[in-house]
Amino acid sequence: MAGRDVARVINRCDQAKEDRRLNLSRCDLTQIPDAVFLLLKNTMLESCNISQNLIRRIPSKLAVKFSSVSELHFNNNHLSSLPDELRQMEGLTLLDISHNHFTALPSVVYRVDSLKILNAQSNSIKEVDVQRLKHMPSMSELNLQDNPLHLDIHSQLMGLAEDITVLVTPQDPELDAVD
Repeated sequence: MAGRDVARVINRCDQAKEDRRLNLSRCDLTQIPDAVFLLLKNTMLESCNISQNLIRRIPSKLAVKFSSVSELHFNNNHLSSLPDELRQMEGLTLLDISHNHFTALPSVVYRVDSLKILNAQSNSIKEVDVQRLKHMPSMSELNLQDNPLHLDIHSQLMGLAEDITVLVTPQDPELDAVD
């Protein structure tokens, strides 16, 4: 990271100490710097926004160090997995993993009982465990638009619509038959 980028991250950490909302979006990060965890070690964050960066991996310590976070914004990165430690974030209600490289919903998502809103739009998701989704006690909104969902998964998701607001891209059976 260049000097100007380091200063930007430090300034945003200082701001997070005041408003409890860490915003590291658009910082050209390829990883979350260890300094962030040190600078915010005594801060109870409410939200963490790491969107629009170049991050490929979320460190497991994020869930441990920032366990009080209720909103996580990881959208517009290069993620294809999430750490299992996210299940320890007992107050997590919103998770945005849209515009990444997921091919299936990460298994940890199904184990976050407090999760109400999941945005997984614009990935490469084909597989979703609909049965596990049904048993998520707090889930109220799921966005899977612009994903190449299998036709049977799409149909099963539409069956959840009375309990959960499900957003999916309409399927064209003729196009699916070409695959």
